[in-house]
Amino acid sequence: QSPLVESGGGSVQAGGSLTLSCTYSVRGYSMGWFRQFPGKEREAVAVIDLDGVTNYASSVKGRFSISHDRAKDSVYLQMRSLKPEDTAMYYCGAKWGSYSDLEWRADYWGQGTQVTVYS
Repeated sequence: QSPLVESGGGSVQAGGSLTLSCTYSVRGYSMGWFRQFPGKEREAVAVIDLDGVTNYASSVKGRFSISHDRAKDSVYLQMRSLKPEDTAMYYCGAKWGSYSDLEWRADYWGQGTQVTVYS
């Protein structure tokens, strides 16, 4: 069973907002949010390393924000100004160590949560 549990997906009109949550039960891991379009590879959306350094895909920069609440063992993805092209399955990922690049592959994945943006 994955140590990561996501919540918060759903359907929203374009221009709206959603916040995804990921509760984890691991320590010493960089955390990230990834998304996968049908027939495509999973891609990094936003990551946060052990020092709190964040990094974002260019397609979401300025609209999405990743944050980490260590007291609650949770990482969040606030998504604003959502577009239909943001529609995808979103996954929380965790990788041992401190990584702020967008190229890392997770050691653990959550089960995924669907985000649908309609126009």
